[in-house]
Amino acid sequence: MSPALRPLALLVLVVPALGPAPCRADEPAAAPTDLRQRLAEKLAKPDGALTVEAARARAHGAKAAAKNAPKPHGEKPHWGYTGEGSAERWGELAPEYRLCAIGTRQTPIDIRDTLKVDLEPIQFDYRPSSFTVLDNGHTIQVTVPPGNALTVRQRRYELQQFHFHRPAEERVNGRGFDMVAHLVHRDEAGKLAVVAVLLTQGAQDHPLIQKVWNHLPLEKLQPESVPGGLDLNLLLPQERGYFTFMGSLTTPPCSEDVLWMVLREPVPVSAQQLAVFSRLYPMNARPIQPAAGRIVKESF
Repeated sequence: MSPALRPLALLVLVVPALGPAPCRADEPAAAPTDLRQRLAEKLAKPDGALTVEAARARAHGAKAAAKNAPKPHGEKPHWGYTGEGSAERWGELAPEYRLCAIGTRQTPIDIRDTLKVDLEPIQFDYRPSSFTVLDNGHTIQVTVPPGNALTVRQRRYELQQFHFHRPAEERVNGRGFDMVAHLVHRDEAGKLAVVAVLLTQGAQDHPLIQKVWNHLPLEKLQPESVPGGLDLNLLLPQERGYFTFMGSLTTPPCSEDVLWMVLREPVPVSAQQLAVFSRLYPMNARPIQPAAGRIVKESF
């Protein structure tokens, strides 16, 4: 070989083949089972592709993490009466709702086995006033200015708001009612007292209920203010006998140490008025909770 051709020969010797060597005619092709085995071995390696099962597990874990991630500051978890946020699951939705699941003085209850005693009358101090109607996404809520209050057990409680549930959350000796109005009051120390007015179907429209329905907002969370003319005394029955017990709020966070007074005589409302509320909230009542040995007093 001439000296001029010697570098070219060396170059041919050191350049590697640029592809797999062709199979010789006498060598068998790789069997399909061998290929599957190699693929399985690759997938089993830590740096290999995810198996279908592993991918599903990772996706499930991401979904669970997103579900359990803390809510942005100030945002409350969604709750309701059906689906994932139903009353049976309120205690799981947030730590501040835990009492809904573990509380021992929860409301509503089936009022039974009462102790009939000489209860002091509830002194209602309600006066005609302006009012605001709000559809808060859970019920129709009405607020009034300060000056509407009640006195019981030597304490004065200022009315904060009243709202409605269908059907009535309370029962009396197993009997249910079409609706209930809850009038929520607070004293100077922050203690709550709730008066429940049971509503049942009657022949005529109730004037106060109709006035509230006349001013129902067209949109949720958009309050409608009305200058005046709401007299809460019209909502109360003529006979003011009542049941009383210690309970809780019937919505999250289900706070306890609430004084409950359920007026014994139902107030009639018309079928049409019941139907109006049912169009908005066909069911927004928490299930009956255990009485847990509570004392329930009933006035003579």
